[in-house]
Amino acid sequence: METLLRVTDLSRSFGGHPALSEVNLCLERGEVLGLLGPNGAGKTTCLRLLGGMLAPTSGRIEIQGIDLARRPLEAKRHLGYLPERPPLYPELRVDEYLTFCARLHRIPRRRIAESIDEVKHRCGLDDSGRRLIAKLSKGYRQRLGIAQAILHQPRLLILDEPTEGLDPFQMRELRALIRELARDCGVILSSHLLPEVQAVCDRAVILDQGRIRFNDYLANDKPIFGWRVRLGSGSRLVQLTDLPCLEGAVGIGEDRYRVILMDNADSAELSRQILQAGLDLRELVPEHTDLERAFFDLIGVEGVT
Repeated sequence: METLLRVTDLSRSFGGHPALSEVNLCLERGEVLGLLGPNGAGKTTCLRLLGGMLAPTSGRIEIQGIDLARRPLEAKRHLGYLPERPPLYPELRVDEYLTFCARLHRIPRRRIAESIDEVKHRCGLDDSGRRLIAKLSKGYRQRLGIAQAILHQPRLLILDEPTEGLDPFQMRELRALIRELARDCGVILSSHLLPEVQAVCDRAVILDQGRIRFNDYLANDKPIFGWRVRLGSGSRLVQLTDLPCLEGAVGIGEDRYRVILMDNADSAELSRQILQAGLDLRELVPEHTDLERAFFDLIGVEGVT
């Protein structure tokens, strides 16, 4: 596998407040990674750091093995970025805008027309070259935003809420396009929509309070694995969440909890740590769960039971 992105101990603070803390992740070619988290979890900060729009307080970002901080121009040549609001100019026509973007990406003049035709075809914009951007629907504006992001054939593609505001038919078309684009590059997809991440992504990362709480593959034959715990009366959720072996825990009723283990932990370790903490363990039951339930468990909010 070809590693396109490597993030090592990435942190960013604003005025002494940590927005992102010790984030580590990798992205391989052909992989679509979903970035999830509640509002204020650090998703936008993470994407801006990966896109080179913010400098990290500490840590390292490598794109195609190139250090983004030390060689930013070289690293960004391999990067395509679609922010939540596509950077469009409504007074321009589609072809005019893409020509402008091609020049910004320093695509050789002799290749500009060919590159524009290629991305228009991939994004379903073949008949839209003469249309004013102001006249485009929301779905076609998103397509044009993706077209500008892939115009220079980047190896890493970052998409921030690409299906926001689209109808179900447009969302389905855009999902198919994202999967098609992933054949040639790696994709990071930020979204608030859990079903969308489940449908289009190979792997999900859940951020909460600036830290990664979950990072695993979403293959249909590999369900997310958790445990249902029942403790004696008087036990508190905070005592459970303090256990080192847990990624997250949430209360689901009186003295009952749903927990997700760290990758290197098992049920025996969980039992041992519960007893060492002085908690009265009454029941420990394995449970297959889904991304939505894992999301609520990890951020400490009661979701579906």
